Amino acid sequence: MINNQNNEDLIKKADIQRIADKGTKIYEQIKADYDPKEKGKFLAIDVDSEKVYLGNTSAEAVVFAKQNHPDKVFYVIKIGFDVAETMAKSFLEHK
Repeated sequence: MINNQNNEDLIKKADIQRIADKGTKIYEQIKADYDPKEKGKFLAIDVDSEKVYLGNTSAEAVVFAKQNHPDKVFYVIKIGFDVAETMAKSFLEHK
């Protein structure tokens, strides 16, 4: 189980802009490997190692990623959707 307080601390310490910028670049390079065959699924990307973790939901992708890197913040993208669509959907789901 993921510790929410630990996650909040990690996010506060993370360089979110660097993660977003690097994650976007990595996804653009690998996008063709996943879209369209995995459309609607999620990738959690470790921007330092460039490893990707595929999940049916954003939470599942992050759980897979955290198994290997428990102390990291990941760039998460919904395959086949742009970032604005992914962020809007995530916001609505957690409201």
